[in-house]
Amino acid sequence: MGEMTLFGGNNPLVNSDLFKALKDMNKTLSGGGGGGGKRISLKGRRFRMIVNGEQVSVSKEDSMNIVVVNAAKVSRTYYEGTYDPNNPTAPTCWSTDTRTPAPEVPAEQRKAASCASCPMNIKGSGQGESRACRFNQRLAITLEGKPNEVYQLQLPATSIFGEAKGDKMGMQAYAKFIDAHDTPMIAVLTQMYFDEDAEQPKLFFKPVRALTEAEFHAAVEAKDSPEALSAITLTVAQTDGVQKKTSAGGTESYNPKKDVVIVGDTIKDEEVEEPKKVATAKDAKPAPKASLNTLVSEWDDE
Repeated sequence: MGEMTLFGGNNPLVNSDLFKALKDMNKTLSGGGGGGGKRISLKGRRFRMIVNGEQVSVSKEDSMNIVVVNAAKVSRTYYEGTYDPNNPTAPTCWSTDTRTPAPEVPAEQRKAASCASCPMNIKGSGQGESRACRFNQRLAITLEGKPNEVYQLQLPATSIFGEAKGDKMGMQAYAKFIDAHDTPMIAVLTQMYFDEDAEQPKLFFKPVRALTEAEFHAAVEAKDSPEALSAITLTVAQTDGVQKKTSAGGTESYNPKKDVVIVGDTIKDEEVEEPKKVATAKDAKPAPKASLNTLVSEWDDE
């Protein structure tokens, strides 16, 4: 693996205000404060490329190198009834801040005034001991070698939370690791890979290398592009043919000009512990003396 020269202490890019400002996304990904037409599905523990609701390719690899260019905060979705892949429906209720139902949720579909008091947030309300209302997080990513193509990636709860075990890190642990090394997530080529021991799709993340200066500037340009903003804030319901339930018990198509919902793959999560608080970068353990470059090299030798 080549040297990660982008992180050199004397590199003017590293010391620039832009480089430092872009670390704000680390806070979002690590749990702190603050779809487009293309997305990547995790169904069947395979990376599936979906374009305008149609699957166009399936990767045979268990890992994929990406650049996280933008991210939404962790959200929640509740689907009533059994999921039917041949007749997908939108969530009954959802929250964009994990605290209260989104304003767009009809009053008759809300199960409670707050997520904390919701019966769908109790262990056992879902299958087994799981919660019926699930956490998820939407990312805007680009693929290695394709900096101009932005995809939406929706992470299930098990790919977000959990303590790091060596180089096996969920997104929050990984984001805290990157932040502890004083580096913005958008400047790193990240490898996402499936947990071989999990029955359901579950991702781990680790750094591969620093982006080249050209790659970094391309990622910054993609960060606030219409495609990236759509990937983290809008739904793919219209292109996936998702229906919504009517008061009469039937279904009807969503109106793309009026309806804004959060949908994606309905994947059964393994049970994960409810976050006790919103994690921040300051909760991370002190950064080790070794540089990110050294740590990546050590992982690469395993």
